Amino acid sequence: MKALLLAAGLGTRLRPITNTIPKCLVPINGKPLLEYWIENLSKVGIKEILVNTSYLSNKVENYINDSQYKDIVTLVHEEELLNTGGTLLANKSFFMNKKSDNNEPFMLIHADNFTICDFTAFIYSHKNRPKNCDITMMLFKSDNPSSCGIVELDKNNVVQKFHEKVKNPPSNLANGAVYICEASIFNFLESLNKKDIDFSNDVLPHFMGKINTYLNDVYHRDIGTIESYALAQIEGIKYV
Repeated sequence: MKALLLAAGLGTRLRPITNTIPKCLVPINGKPLLEYWIENLSKVGIKEILVNTSYLSNKVENYINDSQYKDIVTLVHEEELLNTGGTLLANKSFFMNKKSDNNEPFMLIHADNFTICDFTAFIYSHKNRPKNCDITMMLFKSDNPSSCGIVELDKNNVVQKFHEKVKNPPSNLANGAVYICEASIFNFLESLNKKDIDFSNDVLPHFMGKINTYLNDVYHRDIGTIESYALAQIEGIKYV
């Protein structure tokens, strides 16, 4: 299995920290956020990882080139950010084996969150997903559900409805923005006939009823604000 780590965001809500450090490299108890992702993915056998860059890309490049992971990470620079689905489609060749019609599923990850989970169990959940599901979405229980994308599930834990940052969401089961996707998703991305594709707004609605879920009950926090970043420093000590 391969993975795409989306790491090109500006991190505007984390300023002034991100004035000089890209969000993907902000340290959690001394270790760059991106390192947690690469380290944990490599532990479950993912040895081909694509990382997109844009803002302060030279710092990401320097970090990867000086790290023990340089042989398993490929960097792709975006002069103009393409959004989640756009980046995925632009790098289709990284994931597709031209010599085979049976391409493997892959992970699609928003790497600006601090996520610790049982990735082996996550992969197992996708392998054993209900029929007709093309995506497995990682969920977490949010302590601020109105700021998240909240899902409603059926008895098989398949997504039936999605509520993006609504005032009174029906639950606290939130989208962790970590997915395992079947390669067939590229057919839909190409059918949109555009470069800038938002995964939440353009892709997920099309797959309602076809999204399996896995609940991460270890740890997940969006470190998009100074306050949540400070919490991650305290709560994340046990995961260093």
